[in-house]
Amino acid sequence: MANELEDRGRALENEYFHRKEQELIEKMKSKLSTENVQTTEMNCPKCDGKLVETEYENIKIDVCNSCTGVWFDAGELAQIVEKDENSSWFGRMFK
Repeated sequence: MANELEDRGRALENEYFHRKEQELIEKMKSKLSTENVQTTEMNCPKCDGKLVETEYENIKIDVCNSCTGVWFDAGELAQIVEKDENSSWFGRMFK
């Protein structure tokens, strides 16, 4: 009888801690998602407008919502040039 009570107590304890861990995981996920949204907003270096991430032929580039300037992260210009190397003036300019 004492053994059954100990087993039941352990099961309830495990269930309690599992539930608390799940709550903490959900809290951390929501905190991370809000932090990611805040950190991705950047100001335009030219006019202090907001840079919006846009996709150009499966390459993510940043476009200012105020002055419509286009800003490239490391490697993005090289990816665009590789795609457009023979097909457009933009690619041929950097060849």
